[in-house]
Amino acid sequence: MDIIERLIDQATGHDQAVVFPEGDDLRILIAARRLQDRHIAAPILLGDVGVIDKLAKDNQTSLDGITLVDPRHDDRMNSYAQGYVEQRPKTSMKVAERLMRKPLFFGAMMVHNGDAAATVAGVDHPTSRVIEAGMLGIGLTPGIHTPSSFFLMVMPKFRGRQNEPLMFADCAVNIEPTAEQLADVAIASAENAEKLLDEPPRVAFLSFSTQGSAQHEMVNKVRQAIDIATHRAPRVAIDGEFQADSALIPEVAANKLRRKSRVAGYANVLIFPDLNSGNIAYKLTQYLANAQAIGPVLQGFAKPLGDLSRGASTDDIVSSTAVILALTTPP
Repeated sequence: MDIIERLIDQATGHDQAVVFPEGDDLRILIAARRLQDRHIAAPILLGDVGVIDKLAKDNQTSLDGITLVDPRHDDRMNSYAQGYVEQRPKTSMKVAERLMRKPLFFGAMMVHNGDAAATVAGVDHPTSRVIEAGMLGIGLTPGIHTPSSFFLMVMPKFRGRQNEPLMFADCAVNIEPTAEQLADVAIASAENAEKLLDEPPRVAFLSFSTQGSAQHEMVNKVRQAIDIATHRAPRVAIDGEFQADSALIPEVAANKLRRKSRVAGYANVLIFPDLNSGNIAYKLTQYLANAQAIGPVLQGFAKPLGDLSRGASTDDIVSSTAVILALTTPP
């Protein structure tokens, strides 16, 4: 079974509430209809109820079973604002109420307060705004200080298997991460890989150097990140620094490495040294290898937060929602 189909199957029947702050986007509306009809999720669309209702009628889409919420008029707005002020005493109630009227922040607070299992946004907002709402409304996982992202890349054929999944991180958030931030990315990615993949995570830190084949401050940063990550997560298979071929191809790893490795040649989680390399790599993989790219999925947050590309299709939204729900639903 394809990993996306498996994750959809895993989510089906639990009817977990997922809030979509961009409820007046047609792609979101159609995706919500599919999610509801297949019992993958119980969608909550945020926005002007009249606008959403008209959009549905104009496109002959039923809203049966889909919850519509206008944050400006919802009874929870005041309690959410009060809770926000209690956590941030320097913030005035007036400022908090203004924030809660915005769907992105209201959606994050729904998740924070347990009124939804996850929030998924990004078709009409840049990643920075989605992260801002997540930081203010949901907060980070204890022990993680850096929000980041991953893409689930489904390769049509790789290492002798069809529809082989790999995780690429970070490809959307951190431009020039420090060694400590790279370690945060690796640990968060390993935790999510444990939930998504049907095999243990094997985390490879990538570089233009393999085990000292080159000397540069950029390579030194990756080595420092490896030391930090292995110290913080000693039970996870983490290794590097590797060039991409050493991380992915067993024959190349056997030629380049002079020691045993649980990761080299068989990595399924790739940690890129910066946003330049990560973003370029995932797009090249998507278009040159015809891989399916699901994400970016934001990570490091205390509760699931999904980010969508502004070019996301309805299928992408459904798949991304299934991935997000897999982070909350046991296999």
